[in-house]
Amino acid sequence: MEKLVIEGGKPLQGTIRVSGSKNAALPILMACLLPEGEVHLGNVPRLRDIHTSLRLLNILGCETDFSGNDVRVLVRDLKTEAPYDLVKTMRASVLCMGPLLALKGEARVSLPGGCAIGARPVDLHLKALEQMGAEFELSSGYIHGRCDRLRGAHITFDFPTVGGTENLLMAASVAEGETILENAAREPEVQDLAEFLNAMGARISGHGTSVIRIQGVTSLRGAEYRVMPDRIEAGTYLAAAAICGGDVFLEDCPCRELDAVLSKFRAMNVNLEEQDGGLMVRRHDALQGVDVTTQPYPGFPTDMQAQIMACMCLAEGGGVIEEKIFENRFMHVLELVRLGADIRLKGRSAMVRGVSSLVGAPVMASDLRASASLVVAGLAAEGRTDVLRIYHLDRGYEQLEEKLTAVGARVWREQE
Repeated sequence: MEKLVIEGGKPLQGTIRVSGSKNAALPILMACLLPEGEVHLGNVPRLRDIHTSLRLLNILGCETDFSGNDVRVLVRDLKTEAPYDLVKTMRASVLCMGPLLALKGEARVSLPGGCAIGARPVDLHLKALEQMGAEFELSSGYIHGRCDRLRGAHITFDFPTVGGTENLLMAASVAEGETILENAAREPEVQDLAEFLNAMGARISGHGTSVIRIQGVTSLRGAEYRVMPDRIEAGTYLAAAAICGGDVFLEDCPCRELDAVLSKFRAMNVNLEEQDGGLMVRRHDALQGVDVTTQPYPGFPTDMQAQIMACMCLAEGGGVIEEKIFENRFMHVLELVRLGADIRLKGRSAMVRGVSSLVGAPVMASDLRASASLVVAGLAAEGRTDVLRIYHLDRGYEQLEEKLTAVGARVWREQE
């Protein structure tokens, strides 16, 4: 098993290109089950979760090819079972449920796994699909869904679930009649999926708002599509540049989709300049503490909570971070404390008091974004930081150490 070794204290200087979005690419890959004809996707990041999705598509009867950052998918003989061995490693696998029910009237999908950051039950997905005519039973760790034909329905989510909205967008695209989704997720990745479905011939409107309308069509066709840039990867490198100081240009940074994050970093005394083709990040004065509350989009994203906490560890003053999305997303706190951070937990809130310096130490990653926060903190810590369990990082960051090394960081891999 590999670990990441960081020698901290180096200012960053140069350009980092932001890769394609993992959280957009995963549902888009599941949507490739739907069309008659070949799909060509560009700007797909080379990540562990992407390879897992492609293996799942192969098992479900698709022919796939992944070359560079381009993916080709063609459905040959669609199957209906997503096995435990794949689904246990990646929560997004459950997104095959909607397409399989819509096309085959049946889906047998293992209960999903992924990061251990909270319950994240799929009941919102199933409840909505039941309104469209599906029936479900849970047996031997599998969700078994059946229907004669999915039909449009007026669905109001109890919570703006990203995965639930995505599953329903795909299912409703080829269902009978009109489907209306209220209290739908507004995240940019949901919008990207809707744009991809429309490129294949779907009739979706209102994506980006809390009310989405889908007019079902009889079939979809193949298409070419470019996946959006990864706003969380961009935010992570923004955090790295902020904590280390220096000048870093984030090429292909999705600034509009990062508005809530940019606002908080500006309040922390980071100079951000939107330019043609990306974002210039400069920080030459001391960081300032801020208060942060995670919210569904367009609020501050939960996937950036750990990274901004790492920056606040070295900020002047203090700040409170309140986590309102997941109930178990402070597992990085104890690891940051090992580096010398001053953080107090109370329920879903963390009080962070800035310290004068962090000192390198061995730390252990517990999930994808926690891993990223430990890398951010390690870049600024004095001495050597060893980040263990970096397989989490490989799920969400393409060429992380290469990108950081190119802007002056000292980061490399070793065997544990």
